[in-house]
Amino acid sequence: MSSDFEGYEQDFAVLTAEITSKISRVPRLPPDEKKQMVANVEKQLEEARELLEQMDLEVREIPPQSRGMYSNRMRSYKQEMGKLETDFKRSRIAYSDEVRNELLGDDGNSSENQRAHLLDNTERLERSSRRLEAGYQIAVETEQIGQEMLENLSHDREKIQRARERLRETDANLGKSSRILTGMLRRFF
Repeated sequence: MSSDFEGYEQDFAVLTAEITSKISRVPRLPPDEKKQMVANVEKQLEEARELLEQMDLEVREIPPQSRGMYSNRMRSYKQEMGKLETDFKRSRIAYSDEVRNELLGDDGNSSENQRAHLLDNTERLERSSRRLEAGYQIAVETEQIGQEMLENLSHDREKIQRARERLRETDANLGKSSRILTGMLRRFF
């Protein structure tokens, strides 16, 4: 089972290395080759996604006691895949800006500033989204903890009420015992 996973890992490593290499070359290629390279990278990214799916299926088949290590690896591979896709989007943006500039005869300074501004805004939005998700997760966890505490307090209340009832019964029994003993002492004297 893990040998299949390791084989997929090797294929994924080779494929991601090729994709990284091609992404870095995209901005420096002539327009015809860029178009072909972009299509090639898109195919390879799809292959990498399929490999991740296969690896994920393999991890699900691994017994739970040894699954943790493979799950951690999968998380890092998914992060790597996300980084590759982000890098590819950025190289495509640079590529599309260059094509547009060539067609329009634009000098590219304003579009470069706009692109940088848009990328900054996108990153801010992503950070804000992550913060909101983290805040929501904390709120859900806090609600669960509060609910557990209310249940515990309810159980404790029931225990205290039962103990109070026993104390009343014991007090009543002690009162009866005291009267009986007092009666016995009077008869004795």
